[in-house]
Amino acid sequence: MRTYIGGHEAVSDNDFVELALGTPLDLWLGVEGESEMETAARMDAARDILADNPDFPDRVSRVAAKAIEAFAPEIFNVIPLPVRQPARRRTRRGGVAA
Repeated sequence: MRTYIGGHEAVSDNDFVELALGTPLDLWLGVEGESEMETAARMDAARDILADNPDFPDRVSRVAAKAIEAFAPEIFNVIPLPVRQPARRRTRRGGVAA
């Protein structure tokens, strides 16, 4: 079975993420062995995208949350930790009574 999103075929998990975000993952994560010039160009392009799309971080967070919920829901099973009481001050007993 083939899956298409907006007319594009999603073949891998990365394809789904890239189509959901609208940008390639390599833009944000980089590629192994890229030069300093390539890194600078990639970071510059990323800054431009963020400047043009101020809601982009929120979209990324929603995509990540949906992916976690779909593939690893146990991560959202949060158990509240007991509240730690502050240590009591110890006083020395003994000495002269007033």
